[in-house]
Amino acid sequence: METKELLKKVRKIEIKTRRLSENLFGGEYQSTFKGRGMTFSEVRKYEFGDDVRSIDWNVTARYNEPFIKIFEEERELTMMLVVDISASEFFGTSTKFKRELITEISATLSFSALQNNDKVGVILFSDQIELFIPPKKGKSHILRIIRELIEFKPNSKRTSISTALSFLMRVIKKKSIVFILSDFIDSDYENSIQLVSKKHDLTGIRIYDKIESIIPNLGIVPFRDNETSVINYVNTNSKSFKSNHTINYYKKVNYFEESFKKNGSGQISCQTDEDFVKKLLSYFKRRI
Repeated sequence: METKELLKKVRKIEIKTRRLSENLFGGEYQSTFKGRGMTFSEVRKYEFGDDVRSIDWNVTARYNEPFIKIFEEERELTMMLVVDISASEFFGTSTKFKRELITEISATLSFSALQNNDKVGVILFSDQIELFIPPKKGKSHILRIIRELIEFKPNSKRTSISTALSFLMRVIKKKSIVFILSDFIDSDYENSIQLVSKKHDLTGIRIYDKIESIIPNLGIVPFRDNETSVINYVNTNSKSFKSNHTINYYKKVNYFEESFKKNGSGQISCQTDEDFVKKLLSYFKRRI
């Protein structure tokens, strides 16, 4: 992609997603993600009903009367976007590819973090780690993330969610807000979800296309697997083909939903022709 065209695309996404984050998501984002913990602010005299566990024994001994520690929420957070850029994301039958929707959601979340003075980092993955951008603040950093989401070309076509989450656990030591954006056409990643959920605030955002769940009657047509490049000719009018396809599709959907639910993590599913704004707002409000 030429530099001029790339900058134009970055600017277009910036205008759209920054407006969304400022007008819609700023308050919800701040209310939903309270911080990694509490930081010490000051001490005051003990009052009836205060938690005795908050007593500052050093100050109490000095003044011979009880004082307690006052804490405030730690406002600066770190957000990590773990983004699937395998070949299956370059699919879409309506207004956009899955990867385009992932880019818009990632940009909106990033600008929400920027508005709240938080750091943002990114892991782009296939079945390997394609790119790691360490967490930083600032508009120029966010624009770099958007550029990479638009134009980065992966070395591999396949997917491994476990590989991405294992890398996340190695490089991000402090508790963070983690969004993993993928179509979740993968398996055997529940253990990784469990490990990440114990340390971080994890949300899975599943992006899918309507034709992936409902195959129209098109007769005998070639189906190409984007990740393996294998082409198979199938009869889309066949009831057995439709049934097997539906069963396999919903197995993966159920695996995604159960893996996140079982481990206390959030989940969002968004179709490529749906309004992701409503999906995110609904999710944030449920968590407040």
